[in-house]
Amino acid sequence: MANRPWLSHYPHEVPPTYDYPDQNLAEFLVRTAERSPNQTALEFMGARMSYGTLLDSSYRYANAMISLGLRKGDRVAVMLPNCPQAVIAYYGTLLAGGIVVMTNPLYMPRELEHQLLDAGARFIVALDLLVGRVRQATREQPLERIIVASVADYLPFPKNLLYPLKAKKDGTPLPKLDYGDRQLLNFVKLLRESLSDPCRVPVESRHDLALIQYTGGTTGFAKGVMLTHRNLIANTIQSELWNYRNEGSKERYFAALPFFHVFGMTVLLNQGIRLGATLYLMPRFEINAVLKAIHKHKPTVFPGAPTMYIAIINHPDVAKYDLSSINVCISGAAALPLEVQERFERLTGGKLIEGYGLTEASPVTHANNIWELRKSGSIGIPLPDTEARIVHPETGEDVRPGEIGELIVRGPQVMSGYWKRPEETAQTLKDGWLYTGDLGRMDDDGFFYILDRRKDLIIAGGYNIYPREVEEVLFEHPDVEEAIVAGVNDPYRGETVKAFVVLRSGAEPDAAELKAWCKERLAAYKVPKAYEFRDSLPKTLVGKVLRRKLLDEELQKQEETK
Repeated sequence: MANRPWLSHYPHEVPPTYDYPDQNLAEFLVRTAERSPNQTALEFMGARMSYGTLLDSSYRYANAMISLGLRKGDRVAVMLPNCPQAVIAYYGTLLAGGIVVMTNPLYMPRELEHQLLDAGARFIVALDLLVGRVRQATREQPLERIIVASVADYLPFPKNLLYPLKAKKDGTPLPKLDYGDRQLLNFVKLLRESLSDPCRVPVESRHDLALIQYTGGTTGFAKGVMLTHRNLIANTIQSELWNYRNEGSKERYFAALPFFHVFGMTVLLNQGIRLGATLYLMPRFEINAVLKAIHKHKPTVFPGAPTMYIAIINHPDVAKYDLSSINVCISGAAALPLEVQERFERLTGGKLIEGYGLTEASPVTHANNIWELRKSGSIGIPLPDTEARIVHPETGEDVRPGEIGELIVRGPQVMSGYWKRPEETAQTLKDGWLYTGDLGRMDDDGFFYILDRRKDLIIAGGYNIYPREVEEVLFEHPDVEEAIVAGVNDPYRGETVKAFVVLRSGAEPDAAELKAWCKERLAAYKVPKAYEFRDSLPKTLVGKVLRRKLLDEELQKQEETK
């Protein structure tokens, strides 16, 4: 207990340790489908798919891939938004013994080329709209097969017939593809012509990879994180244990987080399928469509990113929608401002908690209690079987409670390493401990607080300034919808604090007012010296603000004014 004070704050329903099954990750789907074949697994734009049909389709896909030459350990890229084909290709690849490489549909050819070459992917499942981009990215080293999926494939009648017309009207006409080309295969036709015999290639869960997940790549090219079947099984169950009041197949998961992000993959896809819940699939987060869907389909669980909750609470017509079905929301991918948490909970009556994780940990390591003690500004306490320490960034020695250092974690969800990067693996994994690169502290109760990435720390005039602390103060201002703080070059102080702010509708930019607000609440050296008002902030598809992009823009401005 001396080393794990957080255990005294565990709900009595949550075990501190668990015996995770040694199996293929896709067994979650197999067992749920055998138990409840007629239960609705997926809802997609008016269409429904049962667990029995989902498993049948996944078996067909697995058999088709094996007939195309897929062997255990081969990599298959999946470049799709949240849609039925993404789920089928994911579990089907795993059943066939393949390794999934989830790929962001927004990637440009240069980013895609790096990822496909680095992973050594033989096949890709891609949206019809993206085939041209895939071919451009693989011109030098073509893939063996491009399996083409369309949004229309699983739409109900007459939406499936109207979809091409709508796509043309929206300025994204569907490409005319030549399926006489041996490289191209139609997803639906491939499944239809394949056997539905059970296909379950045995795996060694502790060592065999299920996924190569590429990290953000905000500095240089992205690295492939190697996650085993056991890594993902453990993290799915750890997250499920934390939400101990879940009602299994009665739950309705709102799947707005993309499955190609490991947070969405674990807390939505894998967890929902294991429980036998219904997943309502959103191909993209569009606030008006989201509010209508929540109002109509009554989801109970809504994992998301802070920007999603910010968009909901600030929507001018939010009062017109019934959001009371939402019971539990786990926020990840970025810091959750207290103001956002409190307003969202008042609006829905549900619980919104902040968690913490990183791709290298499948991804969740910490979460606040949902119904018991939680602390403002904290990422919570470690999940079952997860150890965490705060160490001195230079010496690696443990620091005392309350002192700032680097967060390191250890547990069954921690990656086996970076794909083909032994040196970087050795720098990040030491004696089983994952060095996160995040600065934080632990209090006497074992609750952890993240201050910022080591690389985002602002050093101004010799003082350490943590952007999150300043952002929390800005979020409390009634006119501020979003805010991000970064250190920009300053000839005198080395760095100075700059705030990038998005105002709420109807508010007028007033830098002096914001500065006065911050002065009342922060030490003088932490107060932003510059304020830039913007219509929006650059974000990843999962909603994480790209601080690096803002800094690059700032550097470019400084170069232009020299």
